Amino acid sequence: MNYFKQAVLGLILFSSTASFAQSNYDKSMQAMMKGDYKTAVIQLEKADTKDPDNANVLKMLGYSYFQNGEYEKSISTYSRLVVIKPGEVSAYYYRGKARLNIANDPKESLNSMRENFYTASIKDFTKAIEISGEEDSQMLQNRALAYKDYAIFRSFKVKKKEEKAACVALFNNSISDFQKVLTMQPLRKDIIDWVAYDKAQILSLK
Repeated sequence: MNYFKQAVLGLILFSSTASFAQSNYDKSMQAMMKGDYKTAVIQLEKADTKDPDNANVLKMLGYSYFQNGEYEKSISTYSRLVVIKPGEVSAYYYRGKARLNIANDPKESLNSMRENFYTASIKDFTKAIEISGEEDSQMLQNRALAYKDYAIFRSFKVKKKEEKAACVALFNNSISDFQKVLTMQPLRKDIIDWVAYDKAQILSLK
């Protein structure tokens, strides 16, 4: 998301004068700009220990965990952030992506919590869209993918008519979000293909 990168740059400028942003925080921002998220995590964890309720530190730490593939830590950090700053769009967006990544991880295939990760991911993307007040193509695309993946997950266990109907509803939600993306970016072949995939899955359930 472009606005997140803009926020990072803004925080770097802000850190030069803000009293809290010394040493560890400054080093973490420099590491992030180089794409060195492992170093960023080390420095941000130290900054978090010194100032555990700092929204800027938590925002950067959650993002760095995400970039390192430490999704559970990312989720935990963003959950702390939304308590302090409930209107932080990026917290819901990246927490949603982290939850979706966990749900889709093959290691989670036998995890009874997998469905909860899917539903929580969808709620996070929905909250991010709601707070942002605008239809962002990346948020809509990620929610569409979450609906699709959740529908596929549920379709494996479909037996009753009402269970099929629930899966169809999820695929239709996915299609709806993908189509909104296409109104903004009509030449996206990947999105067109995903819509076709969703429709094919719906037909297979009938």
